[in-house]
Amino acid sequence: MLVGNSYFKFMHILDIGKLYLFADDAKLYKHVITDDDHQVLQKGLNTFQEWSDRWLLRLNTNKCKIVFYGRDVNYEYKYYLSSTSLESGDVIKDLGVVFDSKLSFVSHCKEKINRTYSMLRVIKRNFMYLTEEAFVTLYKSLARCHWEYANSVWNPYRQGLIKDLEKVQMRATKLVLAVKHLTYKERLLRLKLPTLKCRRSRGDMIKVFKTLTGKYNTNVTFSFEKHQDCRTRGHNLKLVNHRCHYDLRKYFFCTRIINTWNSLPESVISASTTDSFKNKLDTFWAIKIFFITTRLN
Repeated sequence: MLVGNSYFKFMHILDIGKLYLFADDAKLYKHVITDDDHQVLQKGLNTFQEWSDRWLLRLNTNKCKIVFYGRDVNYEYKYYLSSTSLESGDVIKDLGVVFDSKLSFVSHCKEKINRTYSMLRVIKRNFMYLTEEAFVTLYKSLARCHWEYANSVWNPYRQGLIKDLEKVQMRATKLVLAVKHLTYKERLLRLKLPTLKCRRSRGDMIKVFKTLTGKYNTNVTFSFEKHQDCRTRGHNLKLVNHRCHYDLRKYFFCTRIINTWNSLPESVISASTTDSFKNKLDTFWAIKIFFITTRLN
């Protein structure tokens, strides 16, 4: 993957890799299996450099990085841009998300944990006494917002990392003296806050709804395979669930959302707007959680 500053509008590279553009960032990538694939990717870099020179758009090679993704990562290959060898590494930050070569997003989660703790210290230092309403407002706007950004991309699946993320909110709710003596579940009910895992699942469902209802540009979004059997139970936007051999694919966005999405009722899926879908989803999940809790009690 190549990430660099390149002030240009559009460029199409044919048969030498694929190019993604966002503002002044460009990512050139290719599935590399053989030595010929490496040569093709280098040819793409050369074409990219020729194009920028022709239009007098100077590339900052110091900000260009190479990252290899996969189980068998090979760092023996060198890539060049403007006769400069590009630096390769295991971790790179792209559009606010920290990607590692194994796509575990451990580094990204640790960064978010540290940043959220910093914001909680700011809240604690500046407010001697917090009411429940004041805490919820401050927490949502200053702390929890860091967990909302691009969570469909970095959503973790390992239990250890999920618990580490939840500990942040667990400690945050103790800032309210009126509920500090309660258990974590009781504090969440009192403050009307869901767990961070529930928030991430909610974000996934909203992304799927926007994709299937045409709210996003179909040229840059995932393509889901809809279930063609009309005799199946549930709504008419059910998705096909394929078997996965690796956990990385199993917990990838396009796969992990299928069972949850298919379990939603027609009354939620048939929402006409995104805001309506959010309200119906929150209502359905609130009733479902209450029913399960009542049965357990």
